[in-house]
Amino acid sequence: MNGLTAAHKSLPFGTKVRVTDVRTGRSVVVRINDRGPFGDGILDLSKGAARKLGTLKRGRTAVRLKVLRWGR
Repeated sequence: MNGLTAAHKSLPFGTKVRVTDVRTGRSVVVRINDRGPFGDGILDLSKGAARKLGTLKRGRTAVRLKVLRWGR
C-alpha cells in the first residue's frame, strides 16, 4: 500500500513505469502489481507513490506514462 506500486488494466505485472504529473512535472517510478482502475482512469497509484508524486490530497491528476522495463 505504501510501496511504489500501481494498478493498470493491461500492463504485465512487474512492469516498471515512470509516471509524470503533467501539471507539475514531478515523477515517480512504480511497479505494476495489480489490475484496475475500474473507472475512467488509466492508473491507480499506491498511497506511497501518490505521496511521492504529490497527488495524494488531490486524488486525480493528468499523467504521462513511460514504460521503463516490461514485466512478464
